[in-house]
Amino acid sequence: MRLKDGFIVRNILWTLSVLLLLSFSDIKASAQNAPLISGGVGFLTTTNGGGTSLQPIISPVAALPLGEHLLVESRAYIGDFYAPENGNSGPYKGDFFALLQYLQLDYIAAPKLTFTVGDFLTPFGTYNERLAPIWISNFQDAPLIYPIGNQHGSSVGAMLRGVAYSNPHVQLNYVGYFSVASNVKQFQGERASGGQFSMYVPSKRLEIGTSYSRLLQGQQGNSIGAHLWWQPYRAPLAIRSEYAHAPHAQGYWVEAAYRLSQWNGSDSWLGRLEPVFRMQQTFRESPGQGDQLPAANTQRADFGLDYHLPHEVRVNTSYSRQFASTGNVNIRETTLTYRFLFPTIWKGGSK
Repeated sequence: MRLKDGFIVRNILWTLSVLLLLSFSDIKASAQNAPLISGGVGFLTTTNGGGTSLQPIISPVAALPLGEHLLVESRAYIGDFYAPENGNSGPYKGDFFALLQYLQLDYIAAPKLTFTVGDFLTPFGTYNERLAPIWISNFQDAPLIYPIGNQHGSSVGAMLRGVAYSNPHVQLNYVGYFSVASNVKQFQGERASGGQFSMYVPSKRLEIGTSYSRLLQGQQGNSIGAHLWWQPYRAPLAIRSEYAHAPHAQGYWVEAAYRLSQWNGSDSWLGRLEPVFRMQQTFRESPGQGDQLPAANTQRADFGLDYHLPHEVRVNTSYSRQFASTGNVNIRETTLTYRFLFPTIWKGGSK
């Protein structure tokens, strides 16, 4: 294992230690904020071109407040991947995995300003930070363009996030980050910098944003992205979309979800149904070794039907058809998830 940019890493660790010491000096026995344990449990099945795989998953999330200004956050992804050992006809073999998706310390400097150090989700696009957890995403698979700006999913370094301007009509948000190169097993990262800027219009429930990432090692290059989200007030409809361009490829995805809650309410058997659709394309402009994007131009249509059961239980089913010069394929997926959330007891406080 090897960790580059030692000077930067030492400064980040020093800052982390100082913030922790400051937080413990301010902790009171009657602290009101309680640590939270949340996350999801799921069982995933995928049939891709005739072969079926099974995945039991647990993804716990922890949020630990340290005084009034510090918060430790972390999420793990633990499970088993079962697939036929010899093609589609052999016996199933399991492969256990355990990943720490992020571990970060947030310093809430002001109501509209947060400074983060550690291993954090890379703020490029919207899927990685907002839609990736199994209890949130409408489809099992991430969009085809997900690796653009997010090859490791997280970055090891420092991040600044805040609100540049806000009033009742508009809110302008920004994020800036710098990451170091890391080969540590649970803290993989690349030397890169980037950021995100977005505008939210509350009266329209409309968000428009752009992302930028600059890889500062190996085959250096720029990645840019844009996103648009819209959730109208008059209908239980959510439209999400992203476009991203990398040095060797580009693409987009558009997703629409409509909850049938207008028929007898969201707790009726029909109101629990949510049809979803996602269209996506990638365009290969030149060979890009290791960029994790399709090797050829690819089109994919995803059709899904989600059912929201009581007590945070959800069933997602989907059928996808993928077209590419390297071969066409049918993909069928089913996901059963349960979202859990409970506070722990902080000494001297309450649940």
